[in-house]
Amino acid sequence: MTGAGVSAESGVPTFRGAEGLWEGRRAEDVATPEAFARNPRDVWDFYRWRLRKLADVKPNPGHYAIARLEQKSEHFWLITQNIDGLHAAAGSQNVIEIHGTIRFVRCHECHSRRDIREVIDEELPRCQKCDGLMRPAVVWFGEMLPPAALNAAHEAIQRCDFMLVAGTSGVVEPVASFSYWAKNNGAKIIEVNVERTPISSIADVSLFGKSGEVLPQLIGD
Repeated sequence: MTGAGVSAESGVPTFRGAEGLWEGRRAEDVATPEAFARNPRDVWDFYRWRLRKLADVKPNPGHYAIARLEQKSEHFWLITQNIDGLHAAAGSQNVIEIHGTIRFVRCHECHSRRDIREVIDEELPRCQKCDGLMRPAVVWFGEMLPPAALNAAHEAIQRCDFMLVAGTSGVVEPVASFSYWAKNNGAKIIEVNVERTPISSIADVSLFGKSGEVLPQLIGD
């Protein structure tokens, strides 16, 4: 299971702190259903800005190490809170994007999906099927997690006997509870983070450092 810390080492801006500001506003102010209903152009301007920030971002050694771990594992699931697609770019296959993905858009009305690159130059993208407004296929503040992704995560947690948790603060629910559920089901927990988190209290092993440095050493070639 991975969080923003893994992608931050690739230079992906986070929602928190100064890098989370957009034209003097908090990202939360333009990443909500209410913001989209009020001013969809503003929201689309924000996401075009985010995509420009991501244009030159590449996977880092931590992403590639996780992809190698999947290749070594008979059964493997990767639950990620990140929307940037860097795990897939590094070669990970069985990825559960619990907060959605910025690589696609979906219709606000009929929920059909398209590659965001097909519509990014349109000022206000509309659905080819129903003419509804298109929006980034991400989970906004105040929205429920996608049922399919949540169900896949629950199944993975119920079946896992080992969970590696990397680069997540362990405070954003419901994902913050995933490691606790796995622990209660008997799984061993290894945490990789730059500092202690709430997950540290239940981890069997906590390794403190950058995931891009720790994971390659931990997983190997």
